[in-house]
Amino acid sequence: MGTKPPHPLLSAQDISGLDETVNTHQFNPNAVRHTRSLGDLVGLSHIGVHLVRLEPGHDSTQFHTHHCDEEFLYILSGRGIAEIGDSRHEVGPGDFMGFTVDSLAHNLSNPYAEDLVYLMSGERNKIDICDYPRIKRRMLRVDGKKQYTEWDDIHDVPQ
Repeated sequence: MGTKPPHPLLSAQDISGLDETVNTHQFNPNAVRHTRSLGDLVGLSHIGVHLVRLEPGHDSTQFHTHHCDEEFLYILSGRGIAEIGDSRHEVGPGDFMGFTVDSLAHNLSNPYAEDLVYLMSGERNKIDICDYPRIKRRMLRVDGKKQYTEWDDIHDVPQ
């Protein structure tokens, strides 16, 4: 018999007592997220669930889209600017964004004076391909290992 799974409940007190992990995006040094990984603590392995705090003046990530993973963000407090495709939208508490496979490229930034706090979740497929159109880069994730290439170095395979 395997190990006992963690308890599925995290109380609000448990969550408020968690240390934040500071994550800086590998392709955007201004993308600094302060994260509490809730899903990991209750044993979720197919989806990631994170409580994220984005300080004023920071981005959540690099403008991107996924080819294999879906993701969502639900704004809890503060305000931000969501870039979705060619549009910019102010978002605030109660706003929800869901990104399907091959959705429009997107990013979230916080140009305001207060922290932006949101719940973020996404799939953890064994393989994902993520495109970053503004920097013309493609990242591959296979079994947790990440690699990237510049778009100019991608070539079609002859058939």
